[in-house]
Amino acid sequence: MSHRPSAIHKRALQKKTLSQQEALQKLRHYCAYQERCHKEVREKLYGYGLHKPDVEEAISVLIGEDYLNEERYALAFAGGHFRSKQWGKAKIGYELKVKGVSEYCIRKALKAIDEDDYFRTIQSLVRKKRRELEGKGLRDHQLKYKISQYMMQRGFEQSLVQEALRDLSGDD
Repeated sequence: MSHRPSAIHKRALQKKTLSQQEALQKLRHYCAYQERCHKEVREKLYGYGLHKPDVEEAISVLIGEDYLNEERYALAFAGGHFRSKQWGKAKIGYELKVKGVSEYCIRKALKAIDEDDYFRTIQSLVRKKRRELEGKGLRDHQLKYKISQYMMQRGFEQSLVQEALRDLSGDD
């Protein structure tokens, strides 16, 4: 067995590191394409072979040039995940926290979600889940429990889910 590295392994070892200017140029395109959080950009810069001082300086440049804005990112993430994936505020907040977004930006992003739209979405999802579960021979309390669990997994607050379930019971 040979101890020489394979061609694939050689390419991985010879991965070209970029200069700070080259990395900045790539990151400008990366950030212009879609809003990014600081953590994603930082990881990308380290992946280009930059070291901490250069990474931090590049982050500062991108912020200064308005390519990188944590508040704008949080607002876009929250609005997008609420509208397209129909996630609740708890799940959105958790995901933003995992991405290293500040508590201030998380609160601001969650506040930007329209309360009426939010509750209408909860009601719609509760009705949809109820239709899916009907005919499965579940008792009323089992049905409500399953719907409640589903909604909590999506990140919706239990009190609002319970209110939507009460409204639904009143519709019968």
